[in-house]
Amino acid sequence: MNPNMISFSSSYGRAEFHVCFKVKYCHRIFAVESVKNRCQEIFLDVAKKYNIAIREIGFDQDHVHMIVQLNPSMSISSMAKLFKGTSGHLLLQEFPYMKSKYFWGSGLWSPMIYFDSMGQTGQYPEKIATYVRNQGY
Repeated sequence: MNPNMISFSSSYGRAEFHVCFKVKYCHRIFAVESVKNRCQEIFLDVAKKYNIAIREIGFDQDHVHMIVQLNPSMSISSMAKLFKGTSGHLLLQEFPYMKSKYFWGSGLWSPMIYFDSMGQTGQYPEKIATYVRNQGY
């Protein structure tokens, strides 16, 4: 058995992705430490609730990178909807100044989703993990 693979109820494998979500209009909301920290907390809560493993997470001022491992029944778009929908709703509710100042009643996240499969052995996995980990530096 390959130690990188995971056994599920009726499947065996690994679906690991490098993903990136960009803030709408490129506003630098994560330059504010409390917003960045709260977003990370929300992402970790969503991951726990929906059995998504976040291997790495890193914020730059206007976007977030993650390495995530998904259950085989979950699609990339479903995962993105969970993270972006939950965090967008809660962040705009908890930091109301952002909604009026930056987003004018629209959502927090750009509709764009960047994703790339890490592959069976992962193409340069440590290099990608380091890149994700060191966002904003």
